[in-house]
Amino acid sequence: MTDEEIAARTDSYFNRTRAVVEKFGDCRVTYAVFLRRPVISAPRLALDFLRDAAASRGTPFEIELKYPEGSWVGAGDPIFYLSGPMAALADLETLYLQRLGAPCVAAHNAFQMCIELPNAAFLAMEARHCAGQEMQEMMAYAASVGSAAAQKEGAKGFIGNANDATARWFGNETGRGTMPHALIGYAGSTLRAAEMFRDTFPDQDLTVLVDYFGQEVTDGLAVCRRFPDLAAAGRVALRLDTHGGRFLEGLDPAESYAVLERHMPGAIRRYRSETELRHLVGTGVSAAAIWRMREALDQAGFPHVRIVASSGFGVTKCRVMAEARAPVDVVGTGSFIPEIWSETYATSDIVEYDGTPRVKVGREFLLRKNGRR
Repeated sequence: MTDEEIAARTDSYFNRTRAVVEKFGDCRVTYAVFLRRPVISAPRLALDFLRDAAASRGTPFEIELKYPEGSWVGAGDPIFYLSGPMAALADLETLYLQRLGAPCVAAHNAFQMCIELPNAAFLAMEARHCAGQEMQEMMAYAASVGSAAAQKEGAKGFIGNANDATARWFGNETGRGTMPHALIGYAGSTLRAAEMFRDTFPDQDLTVLVDYFGQEVTDGLAVCRRFPDLAAAGRVALRLDTHGGRFLEGLDPAESYAVLERHMPGAIRRYRSETELRHLVGTGVSAAAIWRMREALDQAGFPHVRIVASSGFGVTKCRVMAEARAPVDVVGTGSFIPEIWSETYATSDIVEYDGTPRVKVGREFLLRKNGRR
């Protein structure tokens, strides 16, 4: 990014601060960079920006990273300290904060989701909910960081994402995915869409959306019977994306409770909030819906067919699914995107001027102890 581009995108008072400092004399400063809530450290995009700016300006910056990528950070703890000439740093604050806050919160969300469902693999499907390419890059990076942190604790984590541009964050060359609802509408039936996909991509595994016609069980079993060898080899998956306005085929409130009573009665015998109950026995992709699909597949002789679930799988829904031991193999989700955007606001305060500790009243906790925090 050129100096002109930086000047156009940063807050104007930083540009004016730079001009004042250049006129009255530069000094060496140290910034403390932090968030006000607990997060998982995801600083790479911010640090890459700073290193590029330093190289472009021919001015080295000192970056003291206190919390390496993937580590847990407490509220108010500086993720890193940034030191250098004030004239070279003053106008960068807006832009490196943009690249820090949202990834750290999203990484924390992704970490929690993976920890709640450690035996399920996750697929990042956030791109359609992002406000442009920069956000898409930040969110994919964040999911990969949260996933890696969860994998260190034994979770499967994210195995990939839904597009090629950000697949590298998950160690892949391409995105994953087979068919949207549009293809089923085009084909005229769920089974025909599966056949078309198989004819077009004969070497790929087959994941089929089964909720288009409201016949998740019927259409899912029809696909399995059409491709029995693939099903037996574990190369068929049925994706549940049932709309929140209806129940999965064959379910209603009473039958949803009955399904969980058969498989995980403890999940419904404790106090639940309205949201938790909806995730357990409500409309859409509930724990009962996943159990019912597993039940139907096993009874029909397809124990190796996997279940992919999507639709609103944030931290809370993942936690409820874990408590119900829902037999989900893969979760497709973009719900690690922060819901409360104000929580993503990162902050940067100067804490030293030419080696002298100084910070605004109320932020003394940011000061480094004995020159180093």
